[in-house]
Amino acid sequence: MKKGLNAGFIAVFAAFHATLYFFSPPILWRNWAIYLEPMEGIILGPEAGFYAALIGSIIGRTVTPTDPSLFIFGVIAEPLGVLVCAFLAKGKWRSTMPIYAVMLAAYFVHPFGRWLPLWTVLDTLLAFALIYPAAKIGRWLLESDLKHLSISLILISFIGAATDALVRVFLLVPAGLYTLFTSSPDVVYGIFVAGAIDSYIEDGLVVLISFLVGIPLLIALRKIPGFKYPLT
Repeated sequence: MKKGLNAGFIAVFAAFHATLYFFSPPILWRNWAIYLEPMEGIILGPEAGFYAALIGSIIGRTVTPTDPSLFIFGVIAEPLGVLVCAFLAKGKWRSTMPIYAVMLAAYFVHPFGRWLPLWTVLDTLLAFALIYPAAKIGRWLLESDLKHLSISLILISFIGAATDALVRVFLLVPAGLYTLFTSSPDVVYGIFVAGAIDSYIEDGLVVLISFLVGIPLLIALRKIPGFKYPLT
């Protein structure tokens, strides 16, 4: 029964993840699937949430083909963003810290990381600092206190959005995927700065949508007899 329930929820969230990708307008840097990432992690948990985001991101980009050079960014970043949200919801800060530590260290060791403006990655640095407190209050997601639920959900949603951005930054700069687009440092600078501005807007939108949609959703799920989240 539990395996069937997990498979069903993975399928539903993967379909929703792909659908959000289909309908994303080309306005900001990332697609609308990032607004689902906190709920995928909190409701499904680490294992099921990761697979739902992975399957959904692959299906979305397969059905609606994108530039092959852009394919890898979302397929890696979106599942990891969900995974971090799931870890924090379960209070696993020790599983989250290494993900950030490795990617941030690799970024600042890279020559571009020391050259590009610091303000462009301030959201990821703030998210890194908030990992421990967010994990410690992750259990508030299960409380009926609306204030506690809101604070925990906002923190986790922000860190999840910042994680998604950090993974893309890691792939672009330390992993060297910027060479797929250009070999000019000036062009990299322009891409990075424009993307950072979009990321800050998207971070705020993720938090806002989690607050407006996520809180009622989590409260509604509690009313389902026998249903408990995270599933895994």
